[in-house]
Amino acid sequence: MKLIKHIFCFTIFLGSIISEAQELPPIKNFIPNMYGAENQNWSISQGEDNYIYVANNIGLLEYNGAKWQLYTLPNGSVVRSVNVVNSKIYTGAYMEFGYWEKNQYGKLIYESISSKIKNDLIAEDFWNILPFDSFILFQSLQRIYIYDTINESFSIIDAKVPLTNIFKVNESLYFQKKGLGIFRIENGEPVLISEDPILKNHIIVNIYLINESLFFQTQELGIFKFNNAKISKWDIPANESIQNLNVYSSLQLKDGSIVLGTISDGIYHLSKSGYLITSINQEKGLNNNTVLSLFEDNDQNIWLGLDNGISVINFNSPFSVYNDLKGKLGSVYASVVFEDKLYLGTNQGLFFKKLNSNENFKFINGTKGQVWCLKVIDSTLFCGHNSGTFVVGNNKATLISDIMGTWDVKPIFKTGLLLQGNYNGLSVLEKKGNTWNLRNTLDGFNISSRFFEFSKENEIFVHHESNGVLRLKIDTNFEGVLNYQKEPSAPKSLKSSLVTYYNKLIYASNLGVFVYVKEQQKFIRDTILTNNFINNDNYISGKLIVEDKTNTLWGFTKNSLVYFSPGKLDSSLRSHNISLTADLRNFLPGFESMTYLQDAVYLFGTSRGYIKLDVNKFNNDSFNITINAIQESVLNETKNDVALNTSTKFKAFENNLFFEFSVPEFNNYFEVHYQYQLEGLHHNWSNWSTNSKVSFENLPYGEYKFKVRAQIGNQLSENIASYKFTIDRPWYISNKMIVVYSVLFILIIVLVHFIYKRNFNKQKQKLIEKKQREFALSKLESEKVIMKLKNERLQNEIDSKTRELSASTMSIVKKNQILNTIKEELESVKESGKVKPVIKIINKNLTNTGDWEMFQKAFNDADSDFLKKVKNVHPTLTPNDLRLCAYLRLNLSSKEIAPLLNISVRSVEIKRYRLRKKMELQHEKSLVEYILQL
Repeated sequence: MKLIKHIFCFTIFLGSIISEAQELPPIKNFIPNMYGAENQNWSISQGEDNYIYVANNIGLLEYNGAKWQLYTLPNGSVVRSVNVVNSKIYTGAYMEFGYWEKNQYGKLIYESISSKIKNDLIAEDFWNILPFDSFILFQSLQRIYIYDTINESFSIIDAKVPLTNIFKVNESLYFQKKGLGIFRIENGEPVLISEDPILKNHIIVNIYLINESLFFQTQELGIFKFNNAKISKWDIPANESIQNLNVYSSLQLKDGSIVLGTISDGIYHLSKSGYLITSINQEKGLNNNTVLSLFEDNDQNIWLGLDNGISVINFNSPFSVYNDLKGKLGSVYASVVFEDKLYLGTNQGLFFKKLNSNENFKFINGTKGQVWCLKVIDSTLFCGHNSGTFVVGNNKATLISDIMGTWDVKPIFKTGLLLQGNYNGLSVLEKKGNTWNLRNTLDGFNISSRFFEFSKENEIFVHHESNGVLRLKIDTNFEGVLNYQKEPSAPKSLKSSLVTYYNKLIYASNLGVFVYVKEQQKFIRDTILTNNFINNDNYISGKLIVEDKTNTLWGFTKNSLVYFSPGKLDSSLRSHNISLTADLRNFLPGFESMTYLQDAVYLFGTSRGYIKLDVNKFNNDSFNITINAIQESVLNETKNDVALNTSTKFKAFENNLFFEFSVPEFNNYFEVHYQYQLEGLHHNWSNWSTNSKVSFENLPYGEYKFKVRAQIGNQLSENIASYKFTIDRPWYISNKMIVVYSVLFILIIVLVHFIYKRNFNKQKQKLIEKKQREFALSKLESEKVIMKLKNERLQNEIDSKTRELSASTMSIVKKNQILNTIKEELESVKESGKVKPVIKIINKNLTNTGDWEMFQKAFNDADSDFLKKVKNVHPTLTPNDLRLCAYLRLNLSSKEIAPLLNISVRSVEIKRYRLRKKMELQHEKSLVEYILQL
């Protein structure tokens, strides 16, 4: 879409397809695909903000200079009329009229007026809307509805016959009733002012006021003057051109001139005196030949609502364009005014026409081929041509030099001779009688000499793109070059040039503009010229042109035409910039050509004709930039409109913002450039761009101020549009959360302190415990030593006791054995009477418990609490059992135990068996081991 727009604007700016010689104002076309609606456009108006509003087949179109926006009516009907009154955009449609107003988001909202009288409406379209005092008039083909905007009341004029149109002329309202005549509304009532057959039977398209007289524009019969209640045909020079036109719309411009919009022939522009200024149709550049509506905006641009699209014509433009798309002329490389004729030198030959006429250019025979220059010297027109040099006069050209490729021709100081630069060097022309002829070529130099200038009488600088600037020494007779050398102070470059201006030799290249200083014999970079021609814009060509008639120096940058002129009070140079981009002007880079015509009008050659520039028409009017729309969105979600007039605080996740802005200026010869800055994110302004929208995604929280300004040519917008907004902090860093974080932080500090203190105490406790353990270990070691000593002492005591016990036991055993032996011996004595007392004594000693008690005491001293322990484990044991356990504890055998118990060994074994049963020992368990383990 954008590409189509650029191509369309580019083509129409340069001109239109013409078959006859006609210079046209710039035309800009909008096709339906560009404005996003249907083809037919019935009415056009302009708002206080300079926005353009168009009544289209499917709704109301709004154009802000950068973007078209379509608004449809609630009933979806065709919008037939539109008129902006103050801040309200009134529209008329089928059985519907009302107004639109902008809401806080910059979008138009519709308010129906006709709904208040819905029952009074008939099936009708409203074709015209006119404001009058505090009233708004809505006109259909049957009625006029007069709406009082103060008390919101209605009055209706019922025509009963078709109403063709309603007109406001000099604060009076007129309308035509078909078949009845012309009426004027007075005090809300129609009053007949003329019932002339012309006005009764023919559709009146418009009514003009010219020199205090009314003029009626008919659809098919032309224009009629109304004077003293009589109708007469307006006798004007343009009648022959317009008499067969079928006029559908017309408009009287602010300057009094008239534009006729026809059904099949485009538009015709008439002066207020009735002369045809120009006619423009589809062949000459319009989208369509059927002009449904006309409108003049605040900048004198003429808007055409067409049957297919919209066209804008700037009649007041400083530019006019001649475009030879049929290729009859070709690309213009040179131009000159000579003897009241305009000559054009092109790649196809030499052409001419009478200056300021609309006649066709005529070809001069014999000049077919490339023309390089046209120079008027000594009242003679010289034509530098690929074939040589021609002298032009009386509509014919005479070849005076056949040296190929004449780049330029210049007079030689005080000699009457001419020096010309050719493809192969330099040559001299001389005049004999009234005829110019080739005198000689300069020997010793054969380099192509497109640019050459004199620095002294016999010193010439020649510029060649590949060889750079060369300094030539010429003999006094101009017959040969004595020597030449390259000038090192002038760096070579492509599309560079060499000129003389104000007696200064100037060399321009992509590295700067250099001025030759004679005292230093070298070129010095000139800051002022360099800044204006190169540094302030992109370099596109170093070609400089000196216009002697206006004493100006011209250069060409990517976006501008730059020229210098001397000051009015001193000789200092003043720079001037004219905005015209290289894409729009379509000049020939490195081969730009220009000539002064008259009255501050210059002609510039283009690749398809020429452009005329009227410097006096340049008005640096101020302009404003507007922010049209702001939208926000969550990432990758639907965009939401934002109020334009109030600062907004967005949520943290609503951090994707989109801005649209524009300058409602519709001049067609330059582009609007925009520059923006987002304070809070960027400190610097963006680069200049033609893009009228910008987006910022994933913005961090904070306060921002979006600023945007515009530039047209070298003029900045009068204002800087701005919008302040704030993106809230995310929930996790909101005030509440900060309080929570603060509390948590304090708690964490307390917790950390507590943990630290606890750990400290633990470490302290561990240290204490460690010291205590060390102390305990030390004490334990001491105690162990003491215990060891005690144990050793006790062990010694036990050993001693044990020895004593063993000795005692063995003593008892020995004693009992001896007693038993004695007893046995005594019992064998026959004299038992004498022996029995002794045996009795022996038995008493054998059964004496004293031995046991002594043994028990000794045993308890050696093995304390053993008998108690056995008794606790086995409470059923008898004292004899305990006595046996004690003997077994001493690991005595049955044989050793028998004497102690005064029983046999067999009896001991029986006792041991019974003891095992009482102790409930397993068979495999040893009784002695068990007793030893207790």
